[in-house]
Amino acid sequence: MNTEEFEANKKEQAYLMRRYNQYLKLERSLSPNTCEAYQTDVAKLLSFLSVEGVRVKDVTLDTLETFVATLHDVGIQLRSQARIVSGVRSFFRFLLMDNYLDSDPGELLVTPKIGRRLPEVLTVDEIDRIIAAVDMDKPEGQRNRAIVEMLYSCGLRVSELCGLKLSDLNFDEGFIRVEGKGGKQRLVPVSPRAVKEVNFWLMDRCHGRIKPGHEDYVFLARWGNAISRIMVFHLVKELAREAGITKPISPHTFRHSFATHLLEGGANLRAIQAMLGHESIGTTEIYTHIDRNMLRAEIIEHHPRNIRYRERMRSSRETDGSGGASPSGT
Repeated sequence: MNTEEFEANKKEQAYLMRRYNQYLKLERSLSPNTCEAYQTDVAKLLSFLSVEGVRVKDVTLDTLETFVATLHDVGIQLRSQARIVSGVRSFFRFLLMDNYLDSDPGELLVTPKIGRRLPEVLTVDEIDRIIAAVDMDKPEGQRNRAIVEMLYSCGLRVSELCGLKLSDLNFDEGFIRVEGKGGKQRLVPVSPRAVKEVNFWLMDRCHGRIKPGHEDYVFLARWGNAISRIMVFHLVKELAREAGITKPISPHTFRHSFATHLLEGGANLRAIQAMLGHESIGTTEIYTHIDRNMLRAEIIEHHPRNIRYRERMRSSRETDGSGGASPSGT
């Protein structure tokens, strides 16, 4: 590919990316963060094609398999590889729908297999410790406490928390309206404790700075605009450190904890799916794996045979300590 062809190829790639971005935003109604993630993944492919001198129109399954192999060679983790492949397949499905291609070279592209990793979950005691770690002497103390309560009590994604608006609050009925992925809305019950903490924050909020255009957002930064996802990440990390919790956590950990604790308490899986806003019940079912671990621990702790076994072992140790026969001596 000579210089002229290379430049023409780059222009074509830029045009296709603009079209793809419009499709993600207007037709699929994806959030800005999701659109950016898809475009970043596709940009990796386009960069690879430029180096290889291959036009998008000439891509084959072999080309894509070579691209995936290079991801492995440069040390990209399997989970990230799977996400990139998903973005690439979405891109070629769009090109087929847009009549740019006659066939989809990504249709048979295999997604790297990754093991299902159970999410980290906080205990109720750990959540209480995190809330107790909030410094209420700081001007933002009540806001931070309300943020943690809403993350845990409603199982919100961090983007849903940041986008929550005053017009979404229906505390009289005990619900909030949440806009999730793809602009889909759902009603989520809110606990009395979370209502109390948010109402206390709203009293403080009235006396702070509010930037034009941000009047309807519930949670504001000190300079008056809506809080950011990064800000909430930093807040959660800092509170966990102050609470002496060493396990790796993020705002999403409260969402996992919310679902797990509901399941442990006997909540219906379909109800949890609705509250989390999962499109597929399969996504929600990951929490049943966590619940099985809890169930096994409960059986080991409370089953009569296990109780009698522990009592015999305890009696044997006491006998050993007093100079009696050993457990194996008969």
